[in-house]
Amino acid sequence: MTIIKMTAAEVARKVIDNQPLFILDVRNHDAYVDWKIEGHNFEYLNIPYFELLDGVDNVLSKLPIDQDVLVVCAKEGSSIMVAEMIAEAGRDVFYLEGGMKSWSSYLEPIKVGDLRGGGELYQFVRLGKGCLSYMVISEGEAAIIDAVRFTDVFTNFAKQKNVDIKHVFDTHLHADHISGGRLIAEATGATYYLPQKDAEEVVFDYTAIEDALTVKIGAAQINVSALYSPGHTIGSTSFIIDGKYLLSGDILFIDSIGRPDLAGLAEDWVGDLRETLNVRYRELTEELIVLPSHFMKIDELNTDGTVAKRLGDLFAENHGLNIESEDAFRHIVTDHLPPQPNAYQQIRQVNMGKITPNYDEQTEMEIGPNRCAVR
Repeated sequence: MTIIKMTAAEVARKVIDNQPLFILDVRNHDAYVDWKIEGHNFEYLNIPYFELLDGVDNVLSKLPIDQDVLVVCAKEGSSIMVAEMIAEAGRDVFYLEGGMKSWSSYLEPIKVGDLRGGGELYQFVRLGKGCLSYMVISEGEAAIIDAVRFTDVFTNFAKQKNVDIKHVFDTHLHADHISGGRLIAEATGATYYLPQKDAEEVVFDYTAIEDALTVKIGAAQINVSALYSPGHTIGSTSFIIDGKYLLSGDILFIDSIGRPDLAGLAEDWVGDLRETLNVRYRELTEELIVLPSHFMKIDELNTDGTVAKRLGDLFAENHGLNIESEDAFRHIVTDHLPPQPNAYQQIRQVNMGKITPNYDEQTEMEIGPNRCAVR
């Protein structure tokens, strides 16, 4: 029988389209438990590859014959070896090209909606890392918010749409992934914006984001308005797009709220987080559609693959928005923090421009799940 490679893009389409897939993950158990490919209709079997070196006979009976079987490892080598043994036993089988490294890197652009005057808003979903980036398009111009480091994805998409990237924003100084914002701006001549309170240690030029800053995109005059919203970082800033969408950065997620500790200042910033969520956001119209910069689990995806929800619904359903007392909020936030993101201190240094790791080093820094939220 045959062994066939499956790309990260093909796996992503199975996730978004709610298709079935059986995954045989041959990484070590602790790596699998910490981080795996998630799908609404996926099934899993985790057997470390070293347990299969003598053959796969004991595994074959556990593999379905009525759906695709995908073998997954860290970089693809071990999955090819196991997949070859399964094929030799007479079964069709796939392996993930590039392994979990390729899954961590893949971005799926999805249209969120139309804007006034023929504009469009796109969300770039990084399924393997939980990162969400955005592109606002209007009459030949584009703005990007919270771009990840795979800059070609954004510049190539802009070319496909025949638009020029004029503005690039980061809602805050990221600590869980490396920003591509500054490099995109340098490559395109766009203006790069960063909250000034997060930029005290950066070593490059930027344009400061201030509260109530308004940038117009294209002749259609789509407003990208800044709303100071500290708590995840001291400079965290949200954006309201076209009076319809709230890009909440890492302050508010669909099923949780942002963590305040990635600069080591949880006790100092937890009060800012509460004020943003319970004062600044409460003053906004509940009809705004919240578009966060991360998601935590596959259940947060809508049926079209986007991560978005009405602000009023989050006020009713998100547990982080329904903690009444300040003491209870402080206790819940500071006592329920997940492990720190992988290499988050080094990632902050990269995003400040202080260190410049090579591509492989950047990949290793970002390996693992999203950990920006309070559990």
